[in-house]
Amino acid sequence: MFVLASCAAPAPRSVLDAQAPGGDCALPFTVAASLHALETGTATAASLAACARTRVAMNDDPLRRDRYGLHAVLALDPTAQEQAAASDRRRRDGRLKGTLDGVPVLLKDNIETTGTLPTTAGSLALAANVSRWDSTVAAKLRAAGAVLLGKTNLSEWANFRSGDSISGWSGVGGLTRNAFDRNRSACGSSSGSAVAVAEGIVPAAIGTETDGSVTCPAALNGLVGLKPTLGLVSRRGVVPLAPSQDTPGPIAHTVADAALLLDAIAGSDPADSATHDAESRRGRYGDAVNAAADRRMLQGVRLGVLRFAVGSDPRVAALFEQALERLRAAGAVLVDIKAVDLTGLRKEESVVLHSEFHAAIDTYLAHAPASVSSRSLADLIRFNVAHAGEEMPYFGQDSFEKSLTANEDDAYRVSLLDARRLAGAEGIDAMLSVAHVEALLAPTTRVAWPIDLEEADPPGDGTGSATHLAAVSGYPHLTVPMGLAPQPGTAKGLPVGLSLVGAAWSDARLLALGAAYEQIRGAFPVAPETREVR
Repeated sequence: MFVLASCAAPAPRSVLDAQAPGGDCALPFTVAASLHALETGTATAASLAACARTRVAMNDDPLRRDRYGLHAVLALDPTAQEQAAASDRRRRDGRLKGTLDGVPVLLKDNIETTGTLPTTAGSLALAANVSRWDSTVAAKLRAAGAVLLGKTNLSEWANFRSGDSISGWSGVGGLTRNAFDRNRSACGSSSGSAVAVAEGIVPAAIGTETDGSVTCPAALNGLVGLKPTLGLVSRRGVVPLAPSQDTPGPIAHTVADAALLLDAIAGSDPADSATHDAESRRGRYGDAVNAAADRRMLQGVRLGVLRFAVGSDPRVAALFEQALERLRAAGAVLVDIKAVDLTGLRKEESVVLHSEFHAAIDTYLAHAPASVSSRSLADLIRFNVAHAGEEMPYFGQDSFEKSLTANEDDAYRVSLLDARRLAGAEGIDAMLSVAHVEALLAPTTRVAWPIDLEEADPPGDGTGSATHLAAVSGYPHLTVPMGLAPQPGTAKGLPVGLSLVGAAWSDARLLALGAAYEQIRGAFPVAPETREVR
């Protein structure tokens, strides 16, 4: 286990009055509030970073990890306070780097950063994977002035080691727990990134998604999450799963915050050919959200409703109908969309993921530092067998073993083309075109399920279809908190997200629509321990 912040501090009344070691320090929830505090002098970058470390100590104290800890943060960057001090000097001298100067941000631990922290993807096999350079995402965040506080826990190997995996669990970090109910799943694979934001450790974090890995944990922890259009954000320096679907994306409390992060990390990168068109396609996402501040922008907007993706939980259905009614009252025109058969799509995607993972991880490991002894997928499989007590106490590695026999051959190429066609041209594109709508609406996924380390994550009940289509097609998918689903026998509520899915490169429009929905939804409660409303 990596060393976490060791400072002890009493639990604060809320994130807004958390005390940093050695002095008072307000810890704002949002990126916008953090920037305001920095601009007005009511906080410094150093105090924000210190407060974040205190929140890690309170929520992820190593002595409490086995039973009570959130397991959200794997490691704190030892240079974080130095980064923050440099930001304070820049602000004092009037030479800020960019739009996030001084804001603490956490990165999912499959995203490389230069320095002393390894990039593990949650696996002990990569415990020595210390990079000599930043990933493009990390470099862009630094260029915007963000303080890279450290790394977050994740579902090991982005939830791909086994079909019976447990979301949020890794051999390196243990099990990340839901911020609203620690007995429930945080979803995955960007579990730690979502929980760290929900608990007020940082105002924003970066996750990665192949299929639901940003949007699901964001939804289950009451947050905004964006899976951008594939190719809008570079994957250089990100441990791969399947390059035809992988992308980093922001997780935050508000759509405006997610837009600020996307402004910082989007753009073309010569090291990632998928981003060739990103610079010409990207928008000014913060500006798009600001333009949506007036709820009247929903007047006359046509939106498609995926009732077939609602699932069987009446609590989810009720919240979805409430969201639709609010949109309708704001002037949106809602059009029911005919159900699509996803059976063939899931089969084709499985072929694509297993084939691409084999090739991509072999290439990644071949170029890893010499200190990493596993140099191929076959080596990883052998490592897990040799360290089964630490790596496989709850589930095996059947997906790894299946990938070992899969290759990027002719059958794979046919599946890739078929999957993209079914999800894109005959899926999202067709639904948007036939109904003449700008975006598709659905619940993001189910209500968070109880954690059971003896069982795998439960199978789906029909929810999440919009997530699946967007993932396979590479189209953008935004989730925004929709409401709290009641739990029988308790006063606690569990978050449910509203998904907005659009055509390729419609990220700015989805963010604008999501911000407009925030306006008509009103304030949304944060995780219970913080007892604040944003």
